[in-house]
Amino acid sequence: MTATSAIVTSAALIGHSLAEDKALATLPLAMQFIAVMAITAPASFLMKRIGRRDGFTVGLCIGLVGVFLAIVAIRNSDFVLFCIASFLVGTFNGFGQYYRFAAADTAEEAFKSRAISLVMAGGVIASLGPLLANYSKDLLPNDLVAGVYVAIAVLYVASLLTLRFVAIPRPGAAERASGGRPLHVIMRQPVFIVAALGGIVGYMLMSLLMSATPLAMLGAGHGFFNTAQVIQWHVFAMFAPAFFTGHLIRRFGISTIMGAGAVLIAACVAINLAGVDLAYFWVAGMALGVGWCFLFVGATTLVTEAYTPPEKAKTQAANDFLVFGSVACAALLSGMLHEWIGWQVMNYAALPFVAVVLVALFTMLRRRRRTVALAN
Repeated sequence: MTATSAIVTSAALIGHSLAEDKALATLPLAMQFIAVMAITAPASFLMKRIGRRDGFTVGLCIGLVGVFLAIVAIRNSDFVLFCIASFLVGTFNGFGQYYRFAAADTAEEAFKSRAISLVMAGGVIASLGPLLANYSKDLLPNDLVAGVYVAIAVLYVASLLTLRFVAIPRPGAAERASGGRPLHVIMRQPVFIVAALGGIVGYMLMSLLMSATPLAMLGAGHGFFNTAQVIQWHVFAMFAPAFFTGHLIRRFGISTIMGAGAVLIAACVAINLAGVDLAYFWVAGMALGVGWCFLFVGATTLVTEAYTPPEKAKTQAANDFLVFGSVACAALLSGMLHEWIGWQVMNYAALPFVAVVLVALFTMLRRRRRTVALAN
C-alpha cells in the first residue's frame, strides 16, 4: 500500500509529462486498476489451489518486472511502455487485494471485521508513500521522478522476503472443493448487492477524485511537495481509522458505519466545491479517506456473509472484479473529465452515487429489521 500511494502521487504527473494528449494523463493509473480488475478472478482461483502465500509471491514477482519497465519507460519518454509497466504493477495489486480476505479467512466469525480492519490499518504506513515519492523522485538524475520506482522495487523485495517468514494456512479440502450455489444466485442476494455497491462506489469515487487531485492542484498553482502532502494525509486518513472501524462495526452495525462513510464522501465533495486553496484540498482529501475506509471495510465484512467455504473463491473474485472494474473506469475517465468538464463538475457528478449507496443501505437495514420482527 505504501508503494501504491507513492504511485498515485506521481503516476498522473508522469503521464501528463509523457502523453502528447494531456487528457490521457491518468491512463497509466487506470491501467493499474484495469489489471486489478482483470487479475482478481485468476488470482483468487490460483490461490485456491496453491495457497495465499505462494499466490502473493507470484504477484510480487510480476510487480517487480513492471517496476523495472516503468523506469525504462520514464528514461526513454515512452508513454506506451509506461502504460504496459503500470498494468504489470497493477497485476501485483490485484493479488495484494486478497490480504484482507486472508485475514478474514483465519479469524473467528465474531472477529472478521476486526481482522479486516487490522490489515487495512497497516496501510497507515502507506501514508509515507507520498513522502517517499517526494524524497526518491530524484534518485535517478535527469529522469522525471523515475527514482520513485526504484524505491518501490525495494519495497517489493522487502515484501518478498517477509512472506517467506509468514505462515498462512493452505486452503482446506472444503475450500478447494468445487460446488455451492451458482454465482448468479449468490450475486442476486441483497447482502451481496449492497456489499458490492458499497465497495464499488466508495473505491470508484476515491479513485475518481484522488486521481484528478494532483491535476487540480497543479492547475491551482500548488507544487509537487504540497501535492505529496495532501496525498499523504489522504492515505493516512484512509487507513488510520481502520484501527477502530472493526470495533465501530460491532458496536453500531455495518449499515451505520457504511452510511457514515457515504456521508463523509459527500462532505469531501462539498469541501472541494468550496475552494482551491491548499487547506481545502487537505481537509477534503482526509474526509474522502475516512469515508472510503468506513465504506470499504464495511463492504468487505458484509460480503463475507454472502458465501459458504466452497463458494468463497468465486464470490470474492466476483466482488473484486466489480469493484476494481469500476475503479479502472474512474481512473481512466478522471484525467479526461478533468480536462473536458473541470474539477467542480466532476465533484457534482459524485453526489448521485453517494445517494444510491445511502438508499441501498437504508433498504437493507429496513429489510433486516422486518425479518427480525417477524421472527419474534
